[in-house]
Amino acid sequence: MATLSTSQIQKLLQKLSPQQIQMIKLLELPMIQLEQRIKQEIEENPVLEENPETADEKETGDSKVNLDDYKSSDDIPSYKLYANNYSQDDKRGTIPLSGGLSYTEHLEEQLSFQGLSEEDEMIGKYLIGSLDGDGYLRRDVQSVADDIAFATGKEIDVKEIERVLSIIQTFEPYGTGGRDLREVLLLQLAHHRRTQSVSDAIVILRDHFDSFVKKHYDKIISRMDISEERFKAAVDVIVGLQPKPANLYNEGGQNEPTIQIVPDFILDNSNGQLELSLNKHNMPDIKINNSYVKMLEQIAKGSNASKKDSAGEEGDAQQFLRQKLNSARWFISAIKQRNATLLLTMHTILEYQKKYFESGDEVDLKPMILKDIADRTGLDVSTISRVVNSKYIQTPFGVYSLKYFFSEAMQTSSGEEVSSREIKTILSECIASENKRKPMTDEALMEVLNEKGYKIARRTVAKYREMLGIPVARMRKEY
Repeated sequence: MATLSTSQIQKLLQKLSPQQIQMIKLLELPMIQLEQRIKQEIEENPVLEENPETADEKETGDSKVNLDDYKSSDDIPSYKLYANNYSQDDKRGTIPLSGGLSYTEHLEEQLSFQGLSEEDEMIGKYLIGSLDGDGYLRRDVQSVADDIAFATGKEIDVKEIERVLSIIQTFEPYGTGGRDLREVLLLQLAHHRRTQSVSDAIVILRDHFDSFVKKHYDKIISRMDISEERFKAAVDVIVGLQPKPANLYNEGGQNEPTIQIVPDFILDNSNGQLELSLNKHNMPDIKINNSYVKMLEQIAKGSNASKKDSAGEEGDAQQFLRQKLNSARWFISAIKQRNATLLLTMHTILEYQKKYFESGDEVDLKPMILKDIADRTGLDVSTISRVVNSKYIQTPFGVYSLKYFFSEAMQTSSGEEVSSREIKTILSECIASENKRKPMTDEALMEVLNEKGYKIARRTVAKYREMLGIPVARMRKEY
């Protein structure tokens, strides 16, 4: 029988302290979030306070209002607060436009004009509430029936829900309430004036949708027994349809917004001399409240012992103040260390890409990866990654994400190193100028780049094409 025994094992483990974790989090924060974090710390820690001098400038209680105060030459021009560059990897979202009826309200208003019974109107509102942000009914009708039964206790037949849904599918914008892309497009075509092209488009979507999505155009032309001209005319009709009906209203937003950002760094060029600084616009200037320091000293000396009911309470107060004071000192030190790390990293990037920052010409951008900056600063690659993430710099020629300055190095046939961004630019130009009826495959693009002197593999071409958001050759085919 095996015997149980205990033994001691000594291990050396590396663990991050709570302060180190907090420091990492502070390093990741961009300018706006750092401002919020500092204000939160001031609220939670009574020992911290905003510098009275800067606070007095913001709060002009009894002083007279002077319009010139709002026209400071130190203010950043509004045109410099907009990003004019995007990484190909970034996802561009849209911001809803407010004003007028929302998409849901617009549908409910049309529902109220149908003269439906109270039960049908209730079903219609449930259906409208079940539509997603694109205007699709992604849920099956039985699930809607279950929701109605759970909320109202009424058992509604699925056929009744289908009947009300068919009414909603006649509402504007056309295509609302479709269960999939094919149904949405067919609902829109049902309201078009019936022409040969529209009729052909209906047949394509109804009978050959899968082949159309996969761009097997030759197969569709053969099966429909129509000319290429007729097929192209039908495709033009389909392309003109709206795949997301709700995009015409607030929930979608059809205009690409301009995103306003606050840069973390400001770079000025004074007579050829580059000057870099941290942007401290609206950043609270914090300090330790001396009254709490004096209070702690008095408690430590026992000068106010007579005011305390017991020695235990005195110890608790002393411990509370000491913890808050240490926390405040650490937070101020962490902010200073964060700023120093940011400046060190950005100065190194500035030195590495000096030629680009002097000219503003993308051609002057050198290949640069995180390890290049980590080696020069003596910091870890993960630290550089945190500094670069979500940070922006304001330059004389626009506001740029720090990620914009990083790119992989590729070698030409002559042995010269070039930025991967240069290859992506050439790749997009090749695809833009290709014959759309016979688009170039990744292998053909590889051969073109190799002829231009860029040593690149087919899988790398595929990777760069995907990063540029460009589909494969078959999906780029047009008639």
